[in-house]
Amino acid sequence: MARVKAVLDTNVIVSALLNEDGKEALLLDLALTGSFTSIVSAALLQEYEEVLRRPRFALEQRKISRSVRAIRQAAVLAQPRRQLRVTRDPDDNMVLECALAGGAEYVVTGNTRDFPREFEGIKIVPPREFMTVLAGRVE
Repeated sequence: MARVKAVLDTNVIVSALLNEDGKEALLLDLALTGSFTSIVSAALLQEYEEVLRRPRFALEQRKISRSVRAIRQAAVLAQPRRQLRVTRDPDDNMVLECALAGGAEYVVTGNTRDFPREFEGIKIVPPREFMTVLAGRVE
């Protein structure tokens, strides 16, 4: 069975690093161990790093660098060719552009209200629902 392909929105990555016991941290671990194919773009990696470095999160700089590097190594790098204007927030369009370019089946976000429920066959789901999807695909 082919592995599920998904893009993790920035808020999932931030939550994963802020709460190591949460479902987002588990999803990040599953992405890093190849339990599903994580898809990123250069712009999305840049956003991950930029947001994680915000002073209000008080994350250690080395931890941020290590995490972003690990994500880059584990993920498939997509190169978006289309510019979308689907979501209210331009940064969310970037997530959909990455998903489209990488052939993702899912965008996983804690912020589903800013996205359409589905876009060109890509389902937009919260972390809990994506974990259910993954659990259903375990062999």
